[in-house]
Amino acid sequence: MTPREGIYGLLAEFNTPAELVRATEKAHQAGFRRMECYTPYPVEEAAVALRFHKTSVPLVCLLGGIMGMLTAFLMETWITVWSYPMNIAGRPLFSWPAFIIPAYEWTILFAGLSAAFGMLALNGLPQLYHPLFNAPNFRDGASTDKFFLCLEATDPRFSILDTRAFLEQFAPVSVVEVEL
Repeated sequence: MTPREGIYGLLAEFNTPAELVRATEKAHQAGFRRMECYTPYPVEEAAVALRFHKTSVPLVCLLGGIMGMLTAFLMETWITVWSYPMNIAGRPLFSWPAFIIPAYEWTILFAGLSAAFGMLALNGLPQLYHPLFNAPNFRDGASTDKFFLCLEATDPRFSILDTRAFLEQFAPVSVVEVEL
């Protein structure tokens, strides 16, 4: 059954993290893959239950650092060899040991900036609107004391009636249909 136009998914509210983790595990076993947990504090078991994958931020950081090092090294080479050559005390124009410290600093700068901006980009931030903010119970309890599991309508296994029945078997506080 295709999802109804304008629905984001079904949101189940739980009182404890153990209930949330149990429902998430069972949802994964039932074949749901497009789901997300929302908790007021980090719950490692929920990340494990979601089969949270590794992030590519370290790779972005490494590539940014390499790009910073190459940028600094090539910039210093261009300046000292071609743009503004100076023969001081008979030293060669291409004196790479002098380039190491600035290249190191640019490596750290580019790696830090690429890690920060790469993390924001990979997380899809800044995101000024999310459909879950339309659910009143989510607005009132997501950041204080409630635990939520959202099964998204884009999941191939999603069906309004079947998914609602599936979520209600875990005795949540409520199951809410989230509009887009």
